[in-house]
Amino acid sequence: MNINIKKLFFFALSAMAVAPAAGQDLLAKQAPIDRKMKAVDSIVLKRLIISEELENPSADLYEDWNNVYAHRETTLPDTFRIDLRGFCMPTDSRVVTSNFGARWGRQHKGLDIKVYVGDTIRAAFSGKIRIVKYEPRGYGKYVVIRHHNGLETIYGHMSKHLVVENQDVKAGDPIGLGGNTGRSTGSHLHFETRLCGVALNPALMFDFHNQDVTGDFYNFRRNRYAAESAQATRLRGVGGSSKSISRGSADDEDSDLAIAAPKASYTKVAHYHKVKKGETLQAIARKCHTTVDALCKANRIKKTKRLMPGQILKY
Repeated sequence: MNINIKKLFFFALSAMAVAPAAGQDLLAKQAPIDRKMKAVDSIVLKRLIISEELENPSADLYEDWNNVYAHRETTLPDTFRIDLRGFCMPTDSRVVTSNFGARWGRQHKGLDIKVYVGDTIRAAFSGKIRIVKYEPRGYGKYVVIRHHNGLETIYGHMSKHLVVENQDVKAGDPIGLGGNTGRSTGSHLHFETRLCGVALNPALMFDFHNQDVTGDFYNFRRNRYAAESAQATRLRGVGGSSKSISRGSADDEDSDLAIAAPKASYTKVAHYHKVKKGETLQAIARKCHTTVDALCKANRIKKTKRLMPGQILKY
């Protein structure tokens, strides 16, 4: 009996001595596997970073991120391809009331789109909210979004903000409500598209009349921008014909905007006039080459109607 107990005790001691050695061997075998997994993880991470940079050109265009300045102009690239796919129209309104460019002795840096107080305003593309502020003598309540495609868009004169700074948004997410805040004479959306802080004509990319973008891509070229912008205004601005400009595609790196004049159209197109302070029906009729009777009929108003600054008249 004593001999068996001694044997069992000796066997237990042996097992205890072997266990640490076996554990060490297992760890030694696992170490190379762990190193390989770390290497694989690093490769995957690098690929994800490269993929994100390719899908997010804004990372190469902008050096900083701030919640202070609505825009600060930096050097524009000579050429830049803007991906317009995955868009959402900021509003379903089709009425452009003021063009991009010279207006009342100063530069108007965006398009004015007729909206009513409380209308939903949406993000044009996916991106991140950079500015949510109120500027009483300018944009009023406005939002600035930096998009992955390199653009920044500005939405001005809203009545209410629905987002906060540094919030990620997807194309089509509600960001605010239409309004008449700031330097505004009537409810509308002031919509800007900027590249490196420089305002580009939104009509180059957005066709509000047709509720669509102008193509899959817009190829910005500094030496052709002025002519292309003027053509876009003729086509898609106030009273524009909404004819298509040649569209960029994924397989067309060198697609150009057509510079030829649009074909003549005999279809009646409604035009709109924003009433300025002190204007009368007679003055507007002369300016718009129509009659007071025609204005009253188109807008269902009487000749004695008192006009308000910012009021939109159809003719």
